[in-house]
Amino acid sequence: MEDVLLIVVIATALFFDFTNGFHDTANAVATSVSTRALTPRQAVTVAALANLAGAFVTTAVAKTVGQGIIDTGLATQQTILAALLGAIAWNLFTWYLGLPSSSSHALFGGLIGAALVQSGSKGVEWDGLVEKVVIPGIASPILGFIGAFVLLLVLYWVFVWITPGAGNRLFRYGQMLSGTWFAFTHGANDAQKTMGVIALALFAHGSLDEFEIPTWVKIAAGLAIAAGTYVGGWRIMRTLGQRVFKMEPVDGFAAQVSAGTVLYAATHFGFPVSTTQCISGAVMGAGATKRFSAVRWGVAGNIVFAWVLTIPAAAIVAGALYWPLEAVF
Repeated sequence: MEDVLLIVVIATALFFDFTNGFHDTANAVATSVSTRALTPRQAVTVAALANLAGAFVTTAVAKTVGQGIIDTGLATQQTILAALLGAIAWNLFTWYLGLPSSSSHALFGGLIGAALVQSGSKGVEWDGLVEKVVIPGIASPILGFIGAFVLLLVLYWVFVWITPGAGNRLFRYGQMLSGTWFAFTHGANDAQKTMGVIALALFAHGSLDEFEIPTWVKIAAGLAIAAGTYVGGWRIMRTLGQRVFKMEPVDGFAAQVSAGTVLYAATHFGFPVSTTQCISGAVMGAGATKRFSAVRWGVAGNIVFAWVLTIPAAAIVAGALYWPLEAVF
């Protein structure tokens, strides 16, 4: 039964990775599509390939997710399966509503909720959670906002001589690069979260003597997020691409460069941050350069509400699922 449960956990983790891909496709391509730099199909194809490449950059984030959120010595496969199902349920719910909530926060909430029900407060690595998840999670959208705001002001100053038409053409080409950059860093940070969960399951099963990320896990996670990215999430793309504020190519370029840079830095230091928060913060920062009223703060407020709700909602679902799964397996 333990072997069967391991297979179920791995399959569920890869399905979560797939839903992460289609849920977060909008983050990588919405700005490129909304500014007409790329067609939807072109943007999704580029994003899928870049996500796949990004999955092989490093394993620092995977080790944080696998070892830094819940106690590896107490975690069981039932804990991990409940966490994944809670995260998937919230992902699908927010995808259906078109809300760009965080797949990462859904996973963190699921892990926390399942671990609390299984082992109580000692099942959660609270210090690691605050240091490597909470603080970077708060900082990342703020840095994305500031980065896009400053970069856009610099671009306006440098290209003050260029006509609007020529500027749009230039930055549509620029968005081909910036969109690829953001998708690459998205894959680097997000695919590793699934790698960490699968490695944790293998460790709990006894298949790994020490916590490490096998090569086949990297390949499987990379392919799953790339496939999900290719399927795409058009509901969320509309919210992020146009409803927050009306974007021009230079806005999309600045937002993608800023968010991608924040993600790359987070990945380097092993911080599993939310790609949704990074790009949403950057989009708001780009909009704020026009005037603060250019950002539709009501829509932005709905996005923030979904962020705040994600961790407790996924935790509640995962916690509720733990005992039934324990009884079955």
